[in-house]
Amino acid sequence: MFAVIILNSHADCKKLERHLFVLSGQSNMVGMDPEVSFAPIVAREFGKDQVLVVKNAHSGQSIRSWAKSNHEDPPPTRGRVPKVRGELYDPLIKKVKAAIEGEKLKTVTLIWMQGESDLNNTAYEAYLNELLEQLERDLMFSKINIVIGRISDSGLDNPKRLEGRLRIRRVQEEFAKVHPRGAWVDTDDLNDRELDGKKINDLHYTKEGYRILGERFARRAIGLIKKGEAFGK
Repeated sequence: MFAVIILNSHADCKKLERHLFVLSGQSNMVGMDPEVSFAPIVAREFGKDQVLVVKNAHSGQSIRSWAKSNHEDPPPTRGRVPKVRGELYDPLIKKVKAAIEGEKLKTVTLIWMQGESDLNNTAYEAYLNELLEQLERDLMFSKINIVIGRISDSGLDNPKRLEGRLRIRRVQEEFAKVHPRGAWVDTDDLNDRELDGKKINDLHYTKEGYRILGERFARRAIGLIKKGEAFGK
């Protein structure tokens, strides 16, 4: 859990508008180092003086730990249900606000890599919407981009987890396609390992996989920003 802040300390840069990138999610976001993959690409594109990258991620957590309301009827009693809804959101927004204090934002993009802990969650889309609404309200920024890392193909060979995994993958992909400022990245090739001469689709990604993930996130985010600039969104 850390922040990567790329800034120029010279006084003449204080008036620059920044592109803010908020990276959050569970273990596969924890495993990604934005300093070696994501941040260099967005810095080259927009200039290091205009980029802010903040990462705050936690392993093994449901999206319910970021969204503050319940959207399931009846409320769930099994699976990963936090005692306090949204308990991870406050540390996230606190870190983001500290990073942007005194700065003027040009764009805000949420990079979201999460979902493996929500295979029994039938309201994942509603929680995604609420998370974006929380960020828009707290950052006072109404047009936030979102790039979703679709959960990988790990577990697709497990009948007990197949339905839930396919549902979350479908919701993530559809949400990104419908959202006017949304995109998603494929992760199915990032978790391939060899065990006893056989390829397995692991839950977590390889070292190279995490590097590629960061690069894919960066390129998708850049694409959304350029699209927004082109269409005035």
